[in-house]
Amino acid sequence: MPADRPRKRLGPAAGDIAMLAPALALVLVFILVPIGIAGYLSLTDWDGFTPRPEFIGWENYRRIFDDEPLVQAAVVTLVIAVVGTLFANALGLGLALLVDGPGRFKAVARGALFYPYIIGAVIIGFLWSAILGSNGAVNSVLHALGGTGIPFLAEPTWAIISLVLVIIWANFGVTMVLYLAGLQTLPGELMEAALIDGANAWQTFWRVKFALLAPVVTINLVLTMISLLRTYELVLALTAGGPAGTTQTITYYILTISFANGKLGYGAAQAVLLMVVILVVTVALTAMRRRAERDVAA
Repeated sequence: MPADRPRKRLGPAAGDIAMLAPALALVLVFILVPIGIAGYLSLTDWDGFTPRPEFIGWENYRRIFDDEPLVQAAVVTLVIAVVGTLFANALGLGLALLVDGPGRFKAVARGALFYPYIIGAVIIGFLWSAILGSNGAVNSVLHALGGTGIPFLAEPTWAIISLVLVIIWANFGVTMVLYLAGLQTLPGELMEAALIDGANAWQTFWRVKFALLAPVVTINLVLTMISLLRTYELVLALTAGGPAGTTQTITYYILTISFANGKLGYGAAQAVLLMVVILVVTVALTAMRRRAERDVAA
């Protein structure tokens, strides 16, 4: 009998391990192994063709901070991530409040507002390029009316503003859906209690709805921030990093400049550093939001 007890204890554990094995294998093959390879290549001067990468230590990481175009790309990426995250979430939450509830019009509106998110980023980029380009729809109308065109994609400041606005347009739909899901799980009794206590619409939203949506806000902020820090396809299709490289993001710079010019070791160092930044931002943002959630609960 005592000899059978370890077997009985091992049985459920072995079953759990067997069920987790496929997922763990996928994580190992498609996440951990590529990260390990990228980490090794980041310490080498490899052009992608030589059979043996030349080990150079931390030289690639030192080069990053002296690379002015890359620093500019980092600033553009930061602007896109911060401004895009804040406005995409604010717009998504506002629209979720407007289309929440039953009704055929609201159902159609929810589908129409979510639609931009399901369009591919490359398609969105080409679509808005046709609208905002020098000979695009907007400028063609302005010229037909006797006005002058607006350099939406041809002037650096206009190009960054246009890029950020298009990114917000492309991403607010998914935040709206997540906020809608959160709103539909809120207990109606609390809203009725707030109204009975004399709370107005703003107080009900801020003190009750928004407080209860704190976990959804955290998820939306983290997911949007991660997505925008990796912005690539939309930049490629909309501005191609121009004019004069002023709308290049870090991911665009890595894939289009470093990798394309045979600087795979240097590009791997940039990718590893970006991964670390994303990890740090995610942990910090989650920690701040969790603290806010605890303050609200208290």
